[in-house]
Amino acid sequence: MSSTDQLGFSFRPAERRVWTVRDLVVAVRTHIEREYSDIWVEGEISNFRAHDSGHLYFTLKDQNSQIRAVMFRSQARLLRFRPENGMQVVLRGRVTIYEDRGELQISAEYLEPKGAGALLIAFEQLKAKLEAEGLFEPGRKKPIPTLPRRIGIVTSPQAAALRDILNIVRRRHHSASVLIFPAQVQGEAASAEVSAAVAYFNKARNVDVIIVARGGGSAEDLAAFNHEGLARVVAASGIPVISAVGHETDFTIIDFVSDLRAPTPSAAAELVIRSRQEVEDQAEGLRQRLARAMEYRLLMGRQALTELARHGAFGRMTDVINRRQQKLDDLKNRMDRAERQILESQHRRLQVAAAAVRHYDVRRMLAGIRRELDARVAALAACIRTILLQRRGRLNQLEGQLEALSPLAILDRGYALVFDPSGMLLKDAARVKPGDEISARLSKGSVTATVKRGKQK
Repeated sequence: MSSTDQLGFSFRPAERRVWTVRDLVVAVRTHIEREYSDIWVEGEISNFRAHDSGHLYFTLKDQNSQIRAVMFRSQARLLRFRPENGMQVVLRGRVTIYEDRGELQISAEYLEPKGAGALLIAFEQLKAKLEAEGLFEPGRKKPIPTLPRRIGIVTSPQAAALRDILNIVRRRHHSASVLIFPAQVQGEAASAEVSAAVAYFNKARNVDVIIVARGGGSAEDLAAFNHEGLARVVAASGIPVISAVGHETDFTIIDFVSDLRAPTPSAAAELVIRSRQEVEDQAEGLRQRLARAMEYRLLMGRQALTELARHGAFGRMTDVINRRQQKLDDLKNRMDRAERQILESQHRRLQVAAAAVRHYDVRRMLAGIRRELDARVAALAACIRTILLQRRGRLNQLEGQLEALSPLAILDRGYALVFDPSGMLLKDAARVKPGDEISARLSKGSVTATVKRGKQK
């Protein structure tokens, strides 16, 4: 419908378009998502809520404004830290509209703390959580065996840390046995493999102490040892665990839950293995202290008896005291002899044990097996040569017999093989007649002839 004004112009009103609420929200959402499909936003987290579904809901705000944000489970499970209210973060995602409420929100794809890194925050959060549970308490840590016979090592077979530990064990106490459980010590699968190694040793009970070893690296390289599951497995271990991860300045979560932290893998080997000389020196020191203590006690007793003997009331007891003192001297001599016998017995046991260890030295066993194997290989080679010579002689004999029976050998003695016109071997003169062509095979070559006459015998 049109209308005319006073000047005679004709006007047509604009066509009215009526939107449904949902269509309008969808249209606006499509426009916004196209314009703001990949943005970075910085702000403070508030109203944080982690849903049972695994999705994270929170508000991102600054001094003047705020906007809702959501991070779905597929992205949230990749976070290395737990977001908290009041945390300053940098978010990457896209702006969208939640259609059911018509609210503007950000769908987050990536989230990182502002300032401190995600790994450091995750480390501090997990450390505070486990410390609150009492897993770092000194009272729950198990003592490390003084001289373990069997040592379990969890590390990568290619790691330099493993070679360092083995060299120290071999140098300081070569009779100790080592059981290696190969495991990755870097990457996503590392924490699960190290946990499986500690669990295996606890189930098998085949070692006295466990060393978890890895050389130095960046915070990302050592992140596997800040895993909560691995920390709980180490804390629950019934076998003492020594953490030897990184360098002296590197700290991981398992350093706090393990029974002993070594600054380096080499230091872990030094701590768990005391050299035989140290043990012998300590035993000798204890023996000397015991001897001095006994001598002191005896001297003090003798002095006390002497002072008592000076009193007249004890004059008639001198003989009794002298006899007791003589018995005391005898007991001292017997004790000295018993002490020497015990030490000699222990020394002999040590020598027997050392001889037994040398007897079962793996390298000697392998050398013996190798010598036996070389002898058997040499015997087998000689047997094969004998058989080959016998077979060669038999072959030469058969070759001579075959050569003697060969028709061609007869030709060398001047004989010839004669064939009729059809190529058949000619044995009867009646089979040819004058004029037929015959051929003869000689030792060297052949000839063709024409029959002139035949003669039958």
